Amino acid sequence: MDTDDLSTVLADTTAVMFDFDGPICDVFGGRPAAQVAKELAELAVRSSPALSRKLWSTDDPLEVLRLTHEADTGIGLQVEHALTAAEIEAVGVAGAPTPGAVASLEAVRATGRKIAVVSNNSAECVRVFLDQHGLAGHVLEVVGRPEKQPELMKPNPHSLVTAAERLGVDITLCALIGDSLTDIQAAHAVGSAAIGYANKSRKRQVFAESGAEAIIESMQAIADAIRPLPSN
Repeated sequence: MDTDDLSTVLADTTAVMFDFDGPICDVFGGRPAAQVAKELAELAVRSSPALSRKLWSTDDPLEVLRLTHEADTGIGLQVEHALTAAEIEAVGVAGAPTPGAVASLEAVRATGRKIAVVSNNSAECVRVFLDQHGLAGHVLEVVGRPEKQPELMKPNPHSLVTAAERLGVDITLCALIGDSLTDIQAAHAVGSAAIGYANKSRKRQVFAESGAEAIIESMQAIADAIRPLPSN
């Protein structure tokens, strides 16, 4: 069940930020993340064989990106460009949006709240997916990972701060919906509310222990719980 706090959390917001991979799209649902990570690792290792031990230990494309940037900025940039291309390809075969995501975007927008997508994926792949599914009109701002600066990906709150500035809203009156611990950490670092999307059963306890203000098990819960902003 979804927490009883969800309606209260949403009532206190003027903007809602959505993480992308999970809450809106299963980015690597049609192009497995492990395969993308392997391809990125192979690219990096061709330039620097010494990276092989580190890179073969992960099946997370974003972790491959972090590790290569830490080791060599030039190789990291090659991997970054390849990852962006892979993400764009992946969202093209990812299938439909996450169940309930469209209803939630529509409901949040209908209440007069502003919407941003803040993601560790590239802004390019987010925009491609939103355009493909007719959702771009609901989202005022898209903030993806900063080019050449993977250290600013969540849990760093950089994307949230940037989105709030572009939206012209008080970041403490924002809520972030995310499916990772890093989302909760990023939101709390700047005083935003965190709504944990527990799309896997093990995540509920993680989100509860991290102090998420609300926990949901379906994106439809957002649409069901949101209410119009109070009139002045």
